[in-house]
Amino acid sequence: MPTSADKSGRTSGGHSHRVAFDRFELDLRSGELRKDGRKIRLQAQPFQLLALLIENAGEVVTRSVVCRALWQTDTFVDFDHSVAAAVNKIREALGDSAESPRFVETLPKRGYRFIGKIKPEAPVVMPVAKPPQAAELTAVPAAKARSATKWTWRFAGIASAVVLGAAAVVFVGLARRAADSRRHAHVNSEAMTTVPFTSYPGQETAPSFSPDGSRIAFSWDDGTNSSSGNPGYDLYVKAIGSETLLRLTHHPSDWISSAWSPDGTQIAFHRLAEDDNGIYVVPALGGPERRLIATNTPIFDAAAPINWSPDGKWIGYADTEIGRPGDRAYLLNVETLETHEFPHDPGCRHEGLLTFSHSGRELAVLCVHNSADLEYLITDLQGKSRRSLATRHEYVHGLAWTADDQSLILAAFNANRPAVYEIQVSDGEVHKLPDLEGEWPAISNDGRKLAISVQDNHRSIWRKDLQHPEVPSVQMYSSTRPQNSAEYSPDGKHVAFNSGRSGTWSVWVADSEGNNLIQISRDGPALYPRWSPDSQKIVFQMFDKVSGVWSLYTADISDRVAHKLKTNIHEMQIPYWSHDGKWIYFLGYEGNGHELYRCPAEGGDATPLLGSLDSTEAIESFDGKVVYFPARWGDMNMMMLAPGRPEATPQEVPQMPKVSDQYQWAVSAEGIYFSRQDDSRSISFYDFATKRTRNLFRVDKDLDAGMSVSPDGRYMLFSQVDESNADIMLVNNFR
Repeated sequence: MPTSADKSGRTSGGHSHRVAFDRFELDLRSGELRKDGRKIRLQAQPFQLLALLIENAGEVVTRSVVCRALWQTDTFVDFDHSVAAAVNKIREALGDSAESPRFVETLPKRGYRFIGKIKPEAPVVMPVAKPPQAAELTAVPAAKARSATKWTWRFAGIASAVVLGAAAVVFVGLARRAADSRRHAHVNSEAMTTVPFTSYPGQETAPSFSPDGSRIAFSWDDGTNSSSGNPGYDLYVKAIGSETLLRLTHHPSDWISSAWSPDGTQIAFHRLAEDDNGIYVVPALGGPERRLIATNTPIFDAAAPINWSPDGKWIGYADTEIGRPGDRAYLLNVETLETHEFPHDPGCRHEGLLTFSHSGRELAVLCVHNSADLEYLITDLQGKSRRSLATRHEYVHGLAWTADDQSLILAAFNANRPAVYEIQVSDGEVHKLPDLEGEWPAISNDGRKLAISVQDNHRSIWRKDLQHPEVPSVQMYSSTRPQNSAEYSPDGKHVAFNSGRSGTWSVWVADSEGNNLIQISRDGPALYPRWSPDSQKIVFQMFDKVSGVWSLYTADISDRVAHKLKTNIHEMQIPYWSHDGKWIYFLGYEGNGHELYRCPAEGGDATPLLGSLDSTEAIESFDGKVVYFPARWGDMNMMMLAPGRPEATPQEVPQMPKVSDQYQWAVSAEGIYFSRQDDSRSISFYDFATKRTRNLFRVDKDLDAGMSVSPDGRYMLFSQVDESNADIMLVNNFR
């Protein structure tokens, strides 16, 4: 039987684009269904199916024809659920029923037939609205083996099988349910269980639930772009209990965060990519994406989350205004596409994570005073009344309301590993949720499911012979636990580095050939060791359990006793010793933002050198005349500053390419070793004398924090992510 799916070109522009039956009119041009002149809501895919049935009125349209027309594929395994759901949606819009049909008749095991009477003034043969770009059905590769131990390394200032199947179920009646009194009073007596939702190679992260809680949208970097060293995230949807995967986007990006529309028909997502930053919407069943607005958001994940208001009118997001420091919170009107800056508190360096409560009456907002003080607030929708809940020191990786709006669930990286906290909205009391860790938590509308991304990464330290770059690199200080940030001592005899081999991040020292390992720090998580010029002492940051902040400590490698560096700055991180031994540079956190300081190496009042930096470290030149540091995230020009001249302003290092990361560079007397932003797996050298850059070698895997060159220039130590995976875990019976 010929149908519209087989008759491309049969209809012509001379035919009407409208068809009428009973009290209804179908406008194929605008995609609208009207009853007595009043618009009836009908989603895109059910509309296309109705148009297909009407064009073939009185004839049976088989399921296979429906599938080819709507999904543009001859493969047919489990479309029944999806087609049936679309038919139900049509019947709901027409006031029809399956038992006594007036318009759409079901013929079991055959298909469907339109039995309504087409009005004579409208032709029966009509152009069928062409379906949008077909959703891609992604074959899922086998998952890689996982390490039994989960580790992650993130920190503030250190800082989808060949069929659509159940994953393409049409969203019927997915309006967000109000949190009624029975849900408020619900007490879950079932045991909470955690099971994998995804287990694909690469990074699956940033989950978001559909309104009915049956499926999850998430970002997946499958490693296709791994050779370039750049991320390659796209947006996917998968139903709970199914391995069928629906790919929605085809633009590998640095990061993607998503949010479902309240009716479940669309998914908004925030794409961060060098060539395309913006907020988009895409049909939840697949189709062309549409950009709502362009954004200037820096390319790092913490600034990317978006949230859709329960009434469907607003999308909350964070953005940076060019020429103005810090991120701001914004509301995007979905209908008019006008943006409104949420009232800004001048005391906040950054504002973001604008998250609507389920009731739609309140918003949660994150205020970043500096990288050590992150304040969580509750406001009204106008931002006029602000109530502080809690101030935390951990770097945030996602925020969600519980279904009853009584608490906020916060994922953060504490001093040693990821953790999940609950902040009570009533009084701001904070509880750490036991046996739960990960990033970017999402909670279903009924509150019974929580999805969270859990990292499984292994980081290690490698050595490269710079005189023979053709020779493969050698792994140093081998361990099954993560290690990074290695630095040669000035005399070349020892190496200090971060290691998790003791169960917590600690500072260790070994000889330059990888033997005689000694643990230096013991009283708490410790990071970023840096040598004194005489190679006898180490300065590092360690978490002070009493004050709850990071402080600087020094230790002599002979006695390995840590002494707190006493100065006038409360919070200190990322130290570096001056080449004459007199000073210790560090980042301090005292007000709105943080500053670069230096203080006497033996302790004493610190002097601010530069304010309003964003999570970066500084290294002094060998002659002590300038301090080098990379600019903020998303920019990464190498800058230099004369520390002895208060009137001096930072200048770009002339003709030096941008660096890829704030912790992947090292200074020598002749120049700067670094990884390039345009090729993050390439190690290059910038020559101070010639102002030219040459490539030295490329690594096989992504780089991690830390880069150091031996005093004789022979060897380089660098950190590498040997294996990087993240799976989305599903917590059942969460509440």
